Amino acid sequence: MDYQNLLVSDRGAVRSITINRSDKLNALNLLTLQELDAAFRGAREDATVRVIVLAGAGEKAFVAGADIAELATLSPVQAQAFSRAGQVLMRGIERTTKPVIARIQGFALGGGMELAMSCHLRIASEKAKLGQPEINLGVIPGFGGTQRLTRLAGRSAALELCLLGMTIDAARGQALGVLNRVVPADQLDDTIAAVADQLAAAAPIALAGILDAVTLGADCAMDPALEFETQAFALCCSTADMREGTQAFLEKRKAAFTGK
Repeated sequence: MDYQNLLVSDRGAVRSITINRSDKLNALNLLTLQELDAAFRGAREDATVRVIVLAGAGEKAFVAGADIAELATLSPVQAQAFSRAGQVLMRGIERTTKPVIARIQGFALGGGMELAMSCHLRIASEKAKLGQPEINLGVIPGFGGTQRLTRLAGRSAALELCLLGMTIDAARGQALGVLNRVVPADQLDDTIAAVADQLAAAAPIALAGILDAVTLGADCAMDPALEFETQAFALCCSTADMREGTQAFLEKRKAAFTGK
């Protein structure tokens, strides 16, 4: 598929999806949301893809937020549709059963922070800046920021960032649990490649089970979450990958997982 605002490429089993609007600091307009939804759908359906890396073009920004020029023209009905488009996209990313890594090299603000929080892992340069500054525009986060930030960083931090519209550095983002890793800028791509390769070599059915169990568990009570975990564990034990993994351990060799 040809995209106007995205670049899509593969390195082995790792698919990279890059928002290519560096002149706009990769701001999210409706077309970009639609293209991202299509690109992630394609990655989910492609059996050769085991890991997805989401990035923003250029050095300044992962995504600096929503496209304010477009946002300023929206009617309330259009704004509702725009918010829902972003939420559908990001819920889809969150529910993807292949690991999604956000590469954050610079600004991840507003919709950009929300997009990053929908990914399973967030690896950032020490130069990264994060924030939910929507209050400064007279609106609230509309792509799930109030909810995912609360779940990742807690109620107090979510209220502080959303009410004050403040920007935080990568070190505080990691301390709050929003970022998984922070590395020097010149080590960002090597770090992401190493994590992606480790995930790509792991058992795909087990990866999907972990992602499903954690996502479901965050949304429901403990007992049904534990039951889901039990069923996912039992499913893994029916796979050729489980037999390969246990045999490789006993034979002191590296397992070769096939996703079967």
